[in-house]
Amino acid sequence: METRGSERPRRKRARTSETFSYHRNKSLGVEDVDADTILALLFAAILNSHRPESLSLIEKCLIKLTPSFLSQNPNPILSLLPFILTSKRAEIASRGAEIVGAASLFSLEMNEQIALDGEIVKGLVSALGSSKRNVLMAACNAVLDMSTTSVARQRLLELSALESLMFGFLQVPKFSRMLVSICSVDDGSVTCCKIGIEEDEFPVLLLTASIILINSCNIEQLEKIPRNLSKTFLAFLRKLWAEVHNEMLLANTMKSSQEACIYISNIRINNLAESIFRLSISSSQVTPTLPLEVLKRSIFGLSKSSFEDFMFTHWEVSPFLIQRLSRALNEGDDIFSSFVQSLHLTKTVPSFLSSILRNLVSCFPIASDELDILSFLKEVGNKLGCPIIYQQDIRVLRTERQLKREVHFFQESLDSCCKKGSHIFNIDEVKKCEEAYKEGYTVAVRGMEFRFESIAAIANGLASLFGQPSVGVNMYLTPPNSQGLARHFDDHCVFVCQLFGTKQWTVFPQPNVQLPRLYDPPDSLYVAEAEVSVADCRKISLKEGDILYVPRGFPHEACTDNGGPNGSAGCSLHLTLGIEVEPPFEWEGFAHVALCCWNQSHKQPQDLHVISVNLLHVAIGLLGNSDPTFRKACLVAAISLPSDTRYRLDLNQRTIFSHLIDKINTESRFSEALRGIEVAIRKKEDPFQRIQWLRLLNLDGETIEGHDSNLSLMEMAKLFPLCVEHKEKVEAAFMHVKSRFCDEVLFGNVLNSYKMLLDKYKKARKQYMDGMISLHRTS
Repeated sequence: METRGSERPRRKRARTSETFSYHRNKSLGVEDVDADTILALLFAAILNSHRPESLSLIEKCLIKLTPSFLSQNPNPILSLLPFILTSKRAEIASRGAEIVGAASLFSLEMNEQIALDGEIVKGLVSALGSSKRNVLMAACNAVLDMSTTSVARQRLLELSALESLMFGFLQVPKFSRMLVSICSVDDGSVTCCKIGIEEDEFPVLLLTASIILINSCNIEQLEKIPRNLSKTFLAFLRKLWAEVHNEMLLANTMKSSQEACIYISNIRINNLAESIFRLSISSSQVTPTLPLEVLKRSIFGLSKSSFEDFMFTHWEVSPFLIQRLSRALNEGDDIFSSFVQSLHLTKTVPSFLSSILRNLVSCFPIASDELDILSFLKEVGNKLGCPIIYQQDIRVLRTERQLKREVHFFQESLDSCCKKGSHIFNIDEVKKCEEAYKEGYTVAVRGMEFRFESIAAIANGLASLFGQPSVGVNMYLTPPNSQGLARHFDDHCVFVCQLFGTKQWTVFPQPNVQLPRLYDPPDSLYVAEAEVSVADCRKISLKEGDILYVPRGFPHEACTDNGGPNGSAGCSLHLTLGIEVEPPFEWEGFAHVALCCWNQSHKQPQDLHVISVNLLHVAIGLLGNSDPTFRKACLVAAISLPSDTRYRLDLNQRTIFSHLIDKINTESRFSEALRGIEVAIRKKEDPFQRIQWLRLLNLDGETIEGHDSNLSLMEMAKLFPLCVEHKEKVEAAFMHVKSRFCDEVLFGNVLNSYKMLLDKYKKARKQYMDGMISLHRTS
């Protein structure tokens, strides 16, 4: 973010150390006095500040100071600033704030010196609370000048400058008119938000300074902002965001010479979006979670055994159709009704398409093991808040049935994604989506759980139901007599929820007993006709209100017809709720956690023990590549069943755990693990890359012995020659560690660490969801 607050066209206010000066007035009586004498007079006047004539002298001395005075080191004027800033005389306090600003820009050393002087910063914060406009404006400019360094920003935050700025901004009388325009930054890569407030620069300065400090906060500092203040300020930012987002989508740019009444801020679009995101993740208005009983009734029906039967019969095993009629929904049990009603669907071309798409912003993917939301914000940088991006947020495609291949309506956009990495949709492309729909193309939108509160509540509830960090939701709108996606299988289980119209599904038998894993290469998810048994496929007609469960790994395709003779719509709208099983929450992940916990309680500094534990991690990974059970979702943290049936699920999870430990004991091989390390070293690959998330189990704030400092290619490359040279000795140590682990590890001792890990993942995903929902809540 730029550090200056506001510049009015044709009236730029110079704010550099070279041009800093005060108005001189020959009638003040100090025009011919040197700097040392001015300082002496200033000291004397301050000592006698109870006299009215002393206050006038202080003001005259401050006006007489020149930029060269700031170059003195040590600078005596700094010691006087706390008194000057807190003066009841507005002219003196505002001059003091101007000196702070000029000194802050004079040099990095001077900026840091001022920032580290608590009394000066307290005085400046006190000036921010002044009822005098000129004092508050000068103090705000000083904050902007100080904020050129991170040290100063942190000191301002520590001493409550942000709260003063936010409160000051909210005290400004309501604007009779708010004009918003945007312009491009010089390099053309980032859009700069121009906020217009009728004939008044003052609110723009306060807003700019507030946003700079909000975006410098850590989570703890955000949570310390008073709730009511944060809530009210956030409401204004959302209102402003609605205007900015609309101008950005329409690409309405303004030249700096236009609209002279507009005061141009240096708030970039991504800065505004980031402030909304940050205030939202610390807000008390978090995205709700749907009650689990309501969720289970709505999806699985009223019977207490219906969900339990599904879990033991179909989960990750076979497709399952749940018909609306068989669920016999009570009033209020249809969890999708509020979302459907908001779309105003008709039997013809849905009128909601353009309106819904134009209100969306891009939801950038967060790394699977990224648990620091502020690190994510830093990574997405200047792209946060931009309109939807093709292939990432939206796809518009159809399958040519004869050739069995997908064709994109926006082929140029797809090509741009391949070459440049992204293609941002503009308003013309949004409008063309309706044209594409009429030509038989399916419109697919990803990340619905980040865009609609009602969908977010369902996703949160479903994630808790299956003991996973998050659930992804996609929307598919398909016109009559058309097929969107080509035949494929998913790397996650899905619940297909038919909201409108009908769709004909074909689900094929699972061609591979191994479940596909999350983040498998996308190309591996498409299947050729020769790879599936067409004779054994299931044909399913999904009607409005029906839900189809498709486990990961089962190939499927779907198409619409022309509509029925009774006037039923030939088009289709459905949501897919994807249960995405992250690597830590497969059973293989639980086994790694178990080994890590066991090792924590049996810490040994010997190299042989460290090597053996690492080799056992590799061996468990190899079993995960070959044994189907290791790839199944671990549900030990699921709050899935009512109290009278929970024991059965718990017993099932314990049985699976015992089975896996037996597998590790009998089938993990030292020679295979050592060979895996050797191959990884030769290919310069990290054999522990897939389990880097284990570092998150650190409970003590210290390195986990035998993991964090040792599970790396570099360390194993150093130790590998010793393993080869003393192979028999290392193998004996490996067998000893494996035997002890399998004999001593207890299911109950792993649960707390596993649930702690899940909570960390869920917290980061929830923060992301709250932030993105807020950017879509523009009213």
